[in-house]
Amino acid sequence: MPAGSRKALAALPAADLRTLLLGVARDRAGAVRPAQVLRRWQEDRFVRPSAADPRALSRVEGRIWSLLPPDVAGVELSPVAPLGTCAAVAPVSQHRIVSTMRGTEVVSDPTNALAVEAAARRSQADEVHLAAMHRVLRAQDFGPDASAHFRLCALVSTARDTGSGRTEARLLLRHLTFWRTVLAELAPAAAPRLHVTALDPIVGERLHDTVRPAFGDSLVSLHDEPERKRGRGYYRGAALRVSLHDDKRDVGDGGFTDWTARLLGDAKERCLISCLATERLADLTPWSDGGR
Repeated sequence: MPAGSRKALAALPAADLRTLLLGVARDRAGAVRPAQVLRRWQEDRFVRPSAADPRALSRVEGRIWSLLPPDVAGVELSPVAPLGTCAAVAPVSQHRIVSTMRGTEVVSDPTNALAVEAAARRSQADEVHLAAMHRVLRAQDFGPDASAHFRLCALVSTARDTGSGRTEARLLLRHLTFWRTVLAELAPAAAPRLHVTALDPIVGERLHDTVRPAFGDSLVSLHDEPERKRGRGYYRGAALRVSLHDDKRDVGDGGFTDWTARLLGDAKERCLISCLATERLADLTPWSDGGR
């Protein structure tokens, strides 16, 4: 690349840059031959279809929708979000995200997009609870046997802080209870577990005196995980994790973030996100035999 060209491109007005890039894409697409499309289809991990059974996946996700509390609004997300949706509020490199030429990025995490939607709805409600099922695409390479895209069920709850960790406890109990219900019905034989980590001493007190006593006994056990390292700095207050097969396989993750607080410019905003990989649940169901 000629010296200074990258800087010159970055300095272009958005409309001019978009026009330039679209013209380049048109010229490159015009040179593609059908045989090249087929070869790319077979070799490119970004475009290869998922190995998941769509019948099983549809039934699992349909059942999850039916288990959601009535005050949780379902959202059918766009395949793309504004450029910087993740990087603007979270410590995520743009290199891990598939960016487009139109000032957007392919959704790589539905919780980020749901947090933006929750922030947009907060002026009309004291608290907002949203859910989405979405296929995400991520640029990082997860290994030779891992797909670049997969389905997630995501929850985002946002409300104003009432002090002493009470809001965090209420939101955390809501998410944990929902995932317990889902796992008890859809993965009872896979030894499902929920794990929770206190990242703040006040929230830790509420875990002890509010969340755990209200959680009760269940097929899906709740485990403290004080030694957790992953997600520190990303999550605030508390983090949660979902696992199967006696903690041998992770299928979900979540925690409190400051995303809606930053989006709304209000430090009193509390936002809890969590998600579950629905394709991994579909593999465990009797529907994963092609629908027979």
